[in-house]
Amino acid sequence: MSGQDGFIDAAMQRAIQLSAHAAAIGNEPFGAVVLIGDEIVGEGYNQARQLLDPTAHGEVQAIRDACRKLGRLELDGCVLYTSCEPCALCIAAMAGVGIRKLYYAATLQACEQLFAGAPALGRAATDVATLRAAAGAPGGGEVIASAQRSNTEALAVVADWVRKKTAMESMREASITRSDNNQGGDA
Repeated sequence: MSGQDGFIDAAMQRAIQLSAHAAAIGNEPFGAVVLIGDEIVGEGYNQARQLLDPTAHGEVQAIRDACRKLGRLELDGCVLYTSCEPCALCIAAMAGVGIRKLYYAATLQACEQLFAGAPALGRAATDVATLRAAAGAPGGGEVIASAQRSNTEALAVVADWVRKKTAMESMREASITRSDNNQGGDA
């Protein structure tokens, strides 16, 4: 059932179920779902340990699943529900695909407090506030030493890709126009 602000409790409960599943199989306890309207189109749980992929957070996995199922990289109009307030990586992934609404259960601060009392978890210690500040800084700011190099070559690759994509799109549109014109002449 949907609440006044569009919140769907069943979606949050599914995200929490996925977090419990992640924990049960030895991953970190985070899960997420992506919705269009009231339909779940993507699900994910943290699989970083299982896949040895530090980017396989629950939110990222749910976004990947939604993109595959929908056959597109844009998730404008979708809403993400997650068992925990997302980290900077997950926020960046959400922004990158156009997700503009988020509901989360636990706060990062509360989860960090629980992690602080646990034995070594085999993960790099992170200060989420510092990561969030660095995520908006060029090249990672002070958290990750960085230097810009080979700008011209990299931009040439990007420019070439844009030219090719633009040409392909122009050819596709011309093909559609020709097809429409041919069909219109048969009437």
